[in-house]
Amino acid sequence: MTRVVLMNPGPVNVDERVRAAIASPDECHREPETRELLTRVRGKLTAVAGGDGHTAVLLTGSGTAALEATVSSVVPATGGLLVLDNGHYGERLHRIAEVHGIAARRLEFGWANPVDLDAVDRALAAEPWLSHVAMVHHETSTGMLNPAGGVGRLAARHGRSFILDAISSIGAEDLDVVADHVDWCVGTANKCLEGLPGISFVLGTHAAFDALAEIPARTFYLDLHAGYRAQVTGGAPQFTPALQVLRAFDVALELTLAETVASRGARYRARAEQIRTGLTGRGVRLLLPPQHRAASITNAWLGGDLTYDQLHDGLRQHGFVIYAVQDRAAGSFRLANMGQLTAADIDRFFIAFDAVTARPAVTALGVAQ
Repeated sequence: MTRVVLMNPGPVNVDERVRAAIASPDECHREPETRELLTRVRGKLTAVAGGDGHTAVLLTGSGTAALEATVSSVVPATGGLLVLDNGHYGERLHRIAEVHGIAARRLEFGWANPVDLDAVDRALAAEPWLSHVAMVHHETSTGMLNPAGGVGRLAARHGRSFILDAISSIGAEDLDVVADHVDWCVGTANKCLEGLPGISFVLGTHAAFDALAEIPARTFYLDLHAGYRAQVTGGAPQFTPALQVLRAFDVALELTLAETVASRGARYRARAEQIRTGLTGRGVRLLLPPQHRAASITNAWLGGDLTYDQLHDGLRQHGFVIYAVQDRAAGSFRLANMGQLTAADIDRFFIAFDAVTARPAVTALGVAQ
């Protein structure tokens, strides 16, 4: 089949070794080899996140499943959640709390606006009933990288627990769950960790997981403490996991550790800079200033008379998949560079982009041909 280049923010183009691993033999999830696989994957996840003293619980489901498991499991009935919201996925955090009847305070900064650490500090000082703080690290609706370390330090100073949605950041962005005071780190296989869709996870300390025994479960399948008891204490899955996807994730994590998160981040930043230079050289305006951009996505304004559907469908005919932006940022589009994208892929993308937008080709020096 002709290779389709995925420039959406997950799922991503994966290494052939990851794809090959999904063809592993049929197996039973109650056998010793599955226990060994679970333990191995959980160990690699803590290594990726810098979590000395931490452990991980795996879920069969998207990143949203792990996020809902965390929010619904860790906030007690006597506590409350401070949600830091500057995009679509910040809104999602608040919505999850609402669905489960969890008391929450939503601190809105506005789409594409940075998190105001002073405002967070004031909110935590003024409202002691807020036991937890939740924030999206990489807000992909705008492409903004939020200050995980800054918020984590504030939460720790105020004696609050910090939930970080690292679904679109872990594996490529600078993140250390210990140094950044992240109490609950939520991630997924199929973005910057370059695995396949279907596995997500939650990282926390053993003590934090143990303490969940005191909080009555709000869900059955997504009960984080039950998953911890089964996987970490019991060494076996609670329910049937997506074993072949998990084996592929094991390979993806091995490749991540071999490349290192720092090197992967550098690779992603190089691809992002190639995209951003190509866009601005064609007169396309980018959504965010450089200091707020994540390494793996670029949000840009369409401009002119071209609709998103026309751009998407035209590029799809050339073998490239781009992504829309939620309604709050209508008139823009997203280009992700997660996964196994090469400089040659980006060069070919701009040939297709010029054809679809009927723009003259632009050389590396920015001179039209």
